[in-house]
Amino acid sequence: MQQDKQLAAALGRIPSGLFILTIKQGSVETGLLASWVQQCSFDPPMVSIAIQPNRPVAALLKEGAPFTLNLLEEGQTDMIAHFGKGFAPEEDAFVGLEVERGGPGGPVIKESLAVLECEMKTRVKGGDHDLFLAEIRAGRLFDEGRPMVHIRKNGFHY
Repeated sequence: MQQDKQLAAALGRIPSGLFILTIKQGSVETGLLASWVQQCSFDPPMVSIAIQPNRPVAALLKEGAPFTLNLLEEGQTDMIAHFGKGFAPEEDAFVGLEVERGGPGGPVIKESLAVLECEMKTRVKGGDHDLFLAEIRAGRLFDEGRPMVHIRKNGFHY
């Protein structure tokens, strides 16, 4: 049992950023708090995102689907509270937020530190999360602030 506690503590110390993944397909427009996001290629620039396969947004992330990654700035805990609960596909995930619409992906949250416009390429099954690989098509930096970094106390849950 002690070994499991040590493993949980060590695994939880792997730092990750905090992001809001937004997507629009037809009449569905939603967002998801994502913490397992990592750049995984320089050429072409790509990111990997781990998402539980039963989350509604996972069904929208089909090959070729455009989406947006909004990078949170240090201290934006209001965004964690807002998106952390999750949304059903018919719920308005952006009530009370200033967003920019009209791009190829999901809404851009105006108070984000930066934004990456992505195109879904590949989905790989893996454990209790699926790994989504996406090519970055464009990006913008809105502020010179510091990105929010998440450290967990226990590597076996969020």
